[in-house]
Amino acid sequence: MFPIRLAKRACTDQTRIQHFLEQAQIGFLGLTTDDIPYVVPLNYYWREGAIYFHGAAEGRKITMIDRNPRACFTVSEEYGTITSPIPAHTDTAYMSTIIDGTILKVTDIVEATEAMQGMLNKYVPGYYDKPLPQSHLERYVSSMGSKTAVFKLVTTSITAKENEAQPDHMFYPGRTISST
Repeated sequence: MFPIRLAKRACTDQTRIQHFLEQAQIGFLGLTTDDIPYVVPLNYYWREGAIYFHGAAEGRKITMIDRNPRACFTVSEEYGTITSPIPAHTDTAYMSTIIDGTILKVTDIVEATEAMQGMLNKYVPGYYDKPLPQSHLERYVSSMGSKTAVFKLVTTSITAKENEAQPDHMFYPGRTISST
């Protein structure tokens, strides 16, 4: 693991990190095989120290995972631009995490169903009036003819950085240096 270069931006508050990972919407899965990197944006679900995601049971991502299950997962949220009278001090408010770990295919139907239900609860809370049945995962085939597979990235390390928003200094359209 590499140390965070700008140590004052390191976030070590585990509660804050957990909340961030539970709420953020998109993560980027980084894979590599044969010295070829591949990064793909994904919806995900954070549960018990693992990132859960799903997708087609075949394709480039699956081939790369099969060849090298070690991966990283980056989640980042941008909260706006922090202004400064000094142009070089203009900055961005954000939080980000980098999670390193190993990807496993979830073969237990109960765990896979719970992960998919967690994603539904995250992305469309309250939309469905019944829990996702296990049979849905067992039978579902995409419009491209592929079964859905559920995976989890088991965490070996997490680093987090943040630059908190400064309410009195945030940029908004129409704001100018002379209006501050």
